[in-house]
Amino acid sequence: MRRNTGKRFAGTVTGALLAVGALFATATPAQAYDPDPGVSTYYRDTDGCPCSGGTLTDPFDGTHFAHDAGGLAVKMELDDAGWFVGKVEFHPNDEKLWVYDTKNDGDTFYVAVGYASGGSYHDLGTFSAPGTSDTVDLTVKDLDIPDGASVDITLYDGSGRADYIAAARGTGAAVA
Repeated sequence: MRRNTGKRFAGTVTGALLAVGALFATATPAQAYDPDPGVSTYYRDTDGCPCSGGTLTDPFDGTHFAHDAGGLAVKMELDDAGWFVGKVEFHPNDEKLWVYDTKNDGDTFYVAVGYASGGSYHDLGTFSAPGTSDTVDLTVKDLDIPDGASVDITLYDGSGRADYIAAARGTGAAVA
């Protein structure tokens, strides 16, 4: 009886290749930043705005905050090993959150937003930039926050609010 070792070998190789392919297909596309990116946080009292320039300047589009009486805007810049990797802005005028991913490195960060008003806390969710191959990925969220509410912004390196990076909350919160 003659065995067909060629077919058996080809079947074994094909099976091994399929197993390796399945392993790569289920692998996560990126590793988290290690260590976490550095964060520089800048606040602007929007009573004195429109404002831009100075610490609001960046290599992508700068930041411009509109006048909003009683508002406190925030800009958080993320850098990793000298690279500007992203920024988050909260604009009290119209309560908009801007999330930028400015480096195509296969990684992103996540922004959790909530606010305190009327004696209770409201969690608005977690947001991130879309993660395309564009030079700059941008998500803009129009948040419905009452005027005068204290707005908490927390940055995470992992989805599901894992691996805390930095925050603008508590006494350092933005104000809608």
